[in-house]
Amino acid sequence: MIALLKSRIPTGDDRGVSLVTVLALGLLMALLATAAVAYATGGMRFSRHTQDWNAALAAAYAGAEEFQSRLTEDPSYYQAGNPNSSFSLETSSKVVLPETLGLSPNAAFSLTDWGTVSGSDGRAKFRYEVDNSRYFIDGTLRLRSTGYSGEETRSIVVELRQKGFIDFLYFTDYEVGDPMFSGSQACVQYLYNYPSLSRPSNCSGINFITADTIDGPLHTNDVMQILGNPTFLGDTTSSLPPDRRINNRRYTTSGAANPTFAINPNNEPGYLGTLGMPQTNSELKKEVTPGNVDVPNPGCLYTGPTDLTFKSNGRMHVKSPFTKYTSPLTHDNEGCGTPGPNGIDEEIDAPVNNVIYVQNVPSASNDPNYTGNNSTRSKCSNDNSRNPLGYPISNEWAPSYSDSPSYGCRNGDVFVSGQVNAQATIAAENFVYITGSLTYVDKQRDILGLVGQNAVFVWNPVQRNGGWTTSYTNLLTDNGRQIDAAILSVAHTFTVQNYDKGNNRGTLAVTGAIAQKFRGPVGTGSGGNISTGYGKKYIYDERFRYTAPPKFLSPVTTTYGINTWVEVTPVFDTNGTEL
Repeated sequence: MIALLKSRIPTGDDRGVSLVTVLALGLLMALLATAAVAYATGGMRFSRHTQDWNAALAAAYAGAEEFQSRLTEDPSYYQAGNPNSSFSLETSSKVVLPETLGLSPNAAFSLTDWGTVSGSDGRAKFRYEVDNSRYFIDGTLRLRSTGYSGEETRSIVVELRQKGFIDFLYFTDYEVGDPMFSGSQACVQYLYNYPSLSRPSNCSGINFITADTIDGPLHTNDVMQILGNPTFLGDTTSSLPPDRRINNRRYTTSGAANPTFAINPNNEPGYLGTLGMPQTNSELKKEVTPGNVDVPNPGCLYTGPTDLTFKSNGRMHVKSPFTKYTSPLTHDNEGCGTPGPNGIDEEIDAPVNNVIYVQNVPSASNDPNYTGNNSTRSKCSNDNSRNPLGYPISNEWAPSYSDSPSYGCRNGDVFVSGQVNAQATIAAENFVYITGSLTYVDKQRDILGLVGQNAVFVWNPVQRNGGWTTSYTNLLTDNGRQIDAAILSVAHTFTVQNYDKGNNRGTLAVTGAIAQKFRGPVGTGSGGNISTGYGKKYIYDERFRYTAPPKFLSPVTTTYGINTWVEVTPVFDTNGTEL
């Protein structure tokens, strides 16, 4: 028996070891196969996660672009939104559902539904919320857009701003002199609308010359006229149609020209369609009218010639002899001063994100700010040749214009200077006179807009001398002028008063943006030498790419661009509930 058992136990034989090895290898192969299947399945899940992750962000972008297109088609869409959205509630935004505005419902405003990305077969969706709390201050809107795809949601916040005149350091509607000086409207036409692509001899354009350096974006709705070697350091565009050229150039010249367009292809202006000028700046008068639901904090209305002197301490001296009320009603707006029998002559806090509007003395006797002729004579000289602020100054020769005399006693003219510690837009129903340097105390915080219905003048008084030949002497002895502001002349021009009289006044340095209906000269000279008036040094205020002075006017056709975007923590889950 023992012998039989022994015969069944291998002695010196490895067949049992082989069996164990086979079993072990089989188990290992099974484990590897299982791991491979698990890896492949996990990879598929990871790949799907990655696709959904990217698609959700793309859907959020698509939502922002879809809202942007709605704004372009209907500028009133800034009011649309869901008033129950947490984003709108947190920012105290005044939004209503589109149906309230008489517009079609929009699923993207729903807190239970989603808008669908076009072309995604319903897989990619978006939902957005609106913050319009700063729209009436600087024209900006914020949008929180959430994209949804598969099992992922992602949210972004974008800022949209109206595209307009302040997108350019220098904007001009017509490249000809202002008819206010010539008295003729015959030349008010874009050069490319003349069949010959040249203006009549009595309609000369105004040249960019060698002394000119434009350090920022420039656009003209007309065709640039260049003489000499000016330098354009920013993107430069014209509305000369792309298929038209003048002597194989995209500008015209009355002599030798060798301009430098630093960043433009082919060293010539690019193409951009026309931006329509508003007819008036009266829209800004609404911003000083109480009782308007869109203007919770109305600005200041002043009447007749008004002097504003900014102080570095955040104050502003106001002298406005004709002002009876600082609003169009029998009512004084808060913080604008207290009118008395002789108007206003006091120091007040400078505006914070608000508008100042200076109107002509009303002609209607039932207007609260009306002043009759007898009272007018008591405030001005007997022949009305001097306004109640004392302009023209002693010995000053006052020029006259076809539209309006300078320093008219009842004109809505504003005279402004000083160190700006404020955020404001100042508009005048007539002229704006910049009577001295106008500079920011804090170049990151302070911001100023100047909007004249008529010309915006750099004040440059002269004395007219008699004798065999007429000559002129400058009455100011300072050299150079610094202006920090966004400047707009709605119906006329930005120019130096008496630019062609007297002597070289140094350099006119503007940091900001300039927009005008007609080209305004600031000096005369030859080549790089200035004989009268000022040489130019214009620098773009880069902040205007992202913000604007309060309520600054926009072109008649408004488009919106996305200034900034940032991704934030997802706001909604895939089931639509807020996280």
